[in-house]
Amino acid sequence: MKPGQKFRNALKNNKPLIIPGTINAYSAKLAELANHNSIYLSGSGVAAASYGLPDLGVTTLENVLIDAKRITSATSLPLLVDIDTGWGDFDAISNTIIEMGNANVAAVHIEDQIFDKRCGHRPNKQLVSIDEMQDRLKAALDAKIDDSFFIMARTDALASEGIEKAIERCGKYLDVGADGIFFEAAVSIEEYKEFKNNFSAPLLANITEFGKTPLFTQKELSDVGVDMVLYPLTAFRAMSLSAEKIYNSIIKDGTQEPLLDIMQTREELYEVLDYYNFEKQLDEQFENNNKESS
Repeated sequence: MKPGQKFRNALKNNKPLIIPGTINAYSAKLAELANHNSIYLSGSGVAAASYGLPDLGVTTLENVLIDAKRITSATSLPLLVDIDTGWGDFDAISNTIIEMGNANVAAVHIEDQIFDKRCGHRPNKQLVSIDEMQDRLKAALDAKIDDSFFIMARTDALASEGIEKAIERCGKYLDVGADGIFFEAAVSIEEYKEFKNNFSAPLLANITEFGKTPLFTQKELSDVGVDMVLYPLTAFRAMSLSAEKIYNSIIKDGTQEPLLDIMQTREELYEVLDYYNFEKQLDEQFENNNKESS
């Protein structure tokens, strides 16, 4: 089954669809073992985790593609990828969609900020016109190499233009064929409800920590019609704090022994990676090579 169809099926069969962020291939395998049905690669996460850079539009298509390919090669879960503003003009957007499709990505979201974008939960965001965003979407939709590939329009209009203008933008984006809406930086549950009062299209709520949006529960969001709940960097933030504590503790305590109870064991790692099966195949290969050479 095509990745896009897997994503659409997951969206249809889960109310709401929970989409955790997976910062790398190993995180994706952990999410799959936890029985998630879809996963996410954050542009901010790529910038921070893979390049040590802030989320200010400094990473490129190639930077994100590297991580996307690693993830899709490690898991069968459909992957939603943050493609920021599409990394350039309409030809660049078309190329982005083609490359994402070739990388077995299932879905993307593209936003209506200007090219020099900012994190969606930071001030001073600037938006392109509705017409320009529609043209971005048309370029993306026309470039799909598989009809099931899911293209979501993200709007950052709420913070600067208010709910009515944000709703207007959503309608215009859906008019040109967007498959769903990523409604960024909502501050009340009523704002999601207002969207669903106007449109039946799939709606994503970004429940990121320490931002503008309160940490609404999945039930609260489902009750107002939200179709997808995104946790873009939840696991990464926990991993990062744990790593910071460990680095400091090793210097302070002179041993890692007090930290063993918060570590994944070697056996647990091997189980996730199917290590022993790989090792068995390697042993068999060595054995066969030795027989052939003798």
